[in-house]
Amino acid sequence: MVAPLKAASSGGRLRALDGLRLIAALMVACYHYGGRGGEITHAWGASAAKVFPTLHTPFAYGCLGVQVFFVISGFVICMSGWGRTLRSFFASRAARLLPAYWVAVLLVTAVFALPVVVYEAVSPSDVLVNLTLLQQPLGVERVLGVDWTLWAEVRFYALFALCVVLPGASRRRVIMFCMGWILAAAIAQGAHQPLLDIVLMPEYAPFFVGGVGLYLVHRDRRDPYAWGIVGVSFLLGQHYAVRSLWNVSDPNAFAHRTSWGIIAVVAFGFVAVGAIALGRLDRVNWRWLTVAGALTYPFYLVHEHLGWVVVETLHRRLGVPSYGTFPLTIASMLTLAWLMNKLVEERLTPRLRKALAAPRG
Repeated sequence: MVAPLKAASSGGRLRALDGLRLIAALMVACYHYGGRGGEITHAWGASAAKVFPTLHTPFAYGCLGVQVFFVISGFVICMSGWGRTLRSFFASRAARLLPAYWVAVLLVTAVFALPVVVYEAVSPSDVLVNLTLLQQPLGVERVLGVDWTLWAEVRFYALFALCVVLPGASRRRVIMFCMGWILAAAIAQGAHQPLLDIVLMPEYAPFFVGGVGLYLVHRDRRDPYAWGIVGVSFLLGQHYAVRSLWNVSDPNAFAHRTSWGIIAVVAFGFVAVGAIALGRLDRVNWRWLTVAGALTYPFYLVHEHLGWVVVETLHRRLGVPSYGTFPLTIASMLTLAWLMNKLVEERLTPRLRKALAAPRG
């Protein structure tokens, strides 16, 4: 077997992956601020198509940043779960997701409760359910619009933990997991059974599996099974992306994406993670990328809903032009993300991980 690829002089961390995370988050932010309708229309005082007459078309493809995130997640979860115990894996994932998420839920609820904010806050009971991350299957109103992706991530973690981490990660077991999930997801799609759809996530499985396959490529670039998994995942992933995002029926979506445009963005996600897996981007090793990676998750959590408030304040109340409001909103959300990372994640994540990973009698 070819020796595993190493990140260039960064303590084993793939800093290019951190940069790609931020790119994916900024793609989603562009979509939420200028590539769709809904509440952002109220914030701007007009449709984003009028506010950004040229940019609203490329911004509409920004929603595919979520699919890029899922490919990255597949890669990272396989890398971080390899050789871990189930307890350690659970502690790592819970400590990574929950502190910033809890703060984001409470922060958005508090801001929306202010008299000067026109957006309606979720009921106290629904806020409490949101803290469990189970609001979507329970049909409870969501505090954060982006948290549906976390529900997909949690289900992926559960499948990977049960099928790979619990029995012990190995190349053969990971390959069987990928092949089994892809096949089961296709069967679930044909069976039209809601329970199977919830568990197997046919629409998103190819992206998670593709990321896992790319981690196998990272370990051995000559592995034909790994390349086969990546190839099939891309072919299926672009199908689901085109089907769900081309000519969308949602009145708040801008239904002017082309199928080739969608395929190109999906291909970008796979190619970018693939380039990192193969070591082609090892030179992209700047220290600030680690900071960028740390800001991505809290930025992703708060940017949409609090962005509405910032856009409305700057653009409609203070009269800042749209070309100034847009970057200022991005900058303010990144600043808030930095504060959340420093004051919440750096303090609570290690403590929560230690408490959850500690052996119990």
